[in-house]
This record gives sequence, C-alpha cells and structure tokens, in this order.
Amino acid sequence: MNHTDRKESILVLGAGELGFEVLRHLANQARERQSARVYALLRQPTIETTDTIKKQRIGQLKALGIETVAGDVVANGADELAALLAPYDTVISCIGFSAGRGTQTKITKAVLKAGVKRYVPWQFGVDYDTIGRGSAQDVFDEQLDVRDLLRAQSRTEWLIVATGMFTSFLFEPAFGVVDLEQSEVHALGSWDNQVTVTTPEDIGRLTAAILFHEPRFKNETVFVAGDTISYGEIADELERQLGRPFKRQTWSIPYLGDALCADPENNLLKYRAVFAAGVGVAWPKKATFNQTQGIETVDVPTWIRRHLAE
Repeated sequence: MNHTDRKESILVLGAGELGFEVLRHLANQARERQSARVYALLRQPTIETTDTIKKQRIGQLKALGIETVAGDVVANGADELAALLAPYDTVISCIGFSAGRGTQTKITKAVLKAGVKRYVPWQFGVDYDTIGRGSAQDVFDEQLDVRDLLRAQSRTEWLIVATGMFTSFLFEPAFGVVDLEQSEVHALGSWDNQVTVTTPEDIGRLTAAILFHEPRFKNETVFVAGDTISYGEIADELERQLGRPFKRQTWSIPYLGDALCADPENNLLKYRAVFAAGVGVAWPKKATFNQTQGIETVDVPTWIRRHLAE
C-alpha cells in the first residue's frame, strides 16, 4: 500500500460470492470518482493459487485495479489482524458465518483496536435488532454482539447494510422452500409470511453506492431489497413461469420447532424456524435505499425467469 496516496483506502475482507461483487462495484465507483483505492485481503495460498478458476478471479481483480493484501482473519491473532487493518480508512468484511463462531467479533475488535475510520461489518442479512437475542438461529446473537461493540464506541464510524437473504438461497434444495424436482413449495410459517431477498450482484452494487453516497451514512443501518415477497406469491410465480402446478405445504412454527428439537444442531432447521417466525426477515421494498434512489434490482420473478425458466 502506498501510504503517500491521499485517496481514501478501502480494504475488503474476502473475495467470495459476495466479496467479489462488492470489490467489483467499489472499483468501478472509485475509478469513476477518482476518490479511492480498493484493496482485497486474501489468504496467501489464495493469492499464490495454481487453481485455474481462482487464478482467473485474481486476474479479474488486478484488471479492475484492485491490489491484493495477504492476511488470514481466522488464523491471524487479534493484534496481528489489527496491525494489518490499521493503514486503511474503510474496512468492509465479506467474511461470513462459514469462517466459524467468534470470527465476527474478532474482526470487529481488531477494527476498533486499529482505529479504522469506517467499518462495514458482515451484517448482509436480516434485521438482527428486530429479531433480538435468543432466536432459533443462535449464530445471530454474535451479530448483536458486533452491534453492541460498535455502538459502545465513537472513534470508528460504522455502517450496516441489511439485505435479507441471498435470492439464490431461497431456491436452494437444502433450504427446502422450493422443491423443483417434486414441484412443491413449502411456506415457512404461513403463505402470507414475507421474506426479503437480494442477489449478491445487487448487494455489491448497492453497497458501493451507499458507501459513496452524499451526505454520508454514519452509524446506521441502511436497508436494501431486491424483492420482498410472500411464499404464496413465490408459488404463484413458479406456476406461472414454469407452466406446471406446484403442491403447497405449510411448515408451521410448531412443526419446525419439533423438527429442531429432534435435531438441535441442524443449521438449516434453525434458519427455517427464524424465517417461519416472520420477524425481522422482511421489510417493505418501497422504503429501501435502492427504491428511494431509483436503482433497479433483480426481483424474484426476474430471477426465476433467468435461472429456472430459460
């Protein structure tokens, strides 16, 4: 990193499905505005990879003018991680739950110790404040721990982007809402329950727009949504576009609670139970950042047409 560069320095942790999209759109915005430099923190083995696909991804980052920085948020100690983050003005974490318990608070503590000016934690999901502590999905409590750490201090500015679930996850066979093979749709809680979803590409685009927005967002949660839709509407749309009937079954809160009691470590059951409760998992699209700014996003009907109907 060139410490004499007066442009804002933005470091993104990770370049996976979401991280790459955040990096790509940040780089495009930074190039247009000539106001920032973008860096990607990756594990050394990833930077030096011989894997064809990963090498191609690294090449794409370099073509965008993004410099790679070696680091490992899981293996590095807190002090080592803080020293690594200290030179950057803004840090955006795209390291999700798969990194393991404690990782979100570890990164946050390192950011605060480093005195980073602005931090965007991995909170690209549901409205954790509304859901509260003690939900069926216990990993959500750590997200509230992160918010508590940020709200208890004033040196580091923070920004949370609430996105709902990834749109593709709604159609993952393992999640169980949509079963294309059996032509079934399962409503979590009820057919009127809604869920907010956004594609990673749209999250990347909107995150970049939010970061560069004037006046600047400070110490707040900004809500975005590719779509907010009920399970009944999802079933209707699948039938309309795929041209065949779908059987409909409600997975009630008691049913999902019993399933979770029988298999308490099942992570997917935990997610189903939270979404069935219908609290903090959906918000009106009309009040979101993308809607108020006139930024078009991929809604569920469009996603179905592009990925299932063609």
